[in-house]
Amino acid sequence: MATIYPFVVFLSFFISSAMAVAMPQVEHSFARTVDRKLMGYRKEKLSHFRFYWHDVMSGKNPTSIQVVPPVSNMSSTFFGTVQMIDNPLTATPDPKSKLWGRAQGLYASTSQEELVLLMAMNLEFTSGKYKGSSITIFGRNQVMAKVREMPVIGGSGLFRFARGYAEARTSKVDFKTGDAVVEYNIYVLHY
Repeated sequence: MATIYPFVVFLSFFISSAMAVAMPQVEHSFARTVDRKLMGYRKEKLSHFRFYWHDVMSGKNPTSIQVVPPVSNMSSTFFGTVQMIDNPLTATPDPKSKLWGRAQGLYASTSQEELVLLMAMNLEFTSGKYKGSSITIFGRNQVMAKVREMPVIGGSGLFRFARGYAEARTSKVDFKTGDAVVEYNIYVLHY
């Protein structure tokens, strides 16, 4: 029995050492895979939103202000201009209609040859089922095209992990003041 005990100790040491060398080391990481059901995300749904975006540059209370002027006064496309926005989102083209939320962000003129804007905005809902949630749009807006398509790149609240696209159609524009009303139709996949 006394001769077997050192052999068992040696054998168990040998096996555990061999396993330690043969098994890959698990590296501690800052990331891990999470089951979406544990986070409360079940089946994805497709929602369609339609509202009117009011870009008001005139009057005592503009919702769109220039924060960077164009590179040149000679630019027909206002190249380099950056506008900061806090535009109302309403149910109809009438600015006094039901307020659904606000478009907050900026847009910038990015082309020297045609009127193209880079849009970066959060559509924050302030009423209804989606109050407190937002949809984020970031993309190219070719202003003179009849319909412009921009990607939905995410959101918050009920729109976490959102993706989709937005279609913009100019409803009304006043070239004298710069004020515009744009119809937005947004198709969003979300949980």
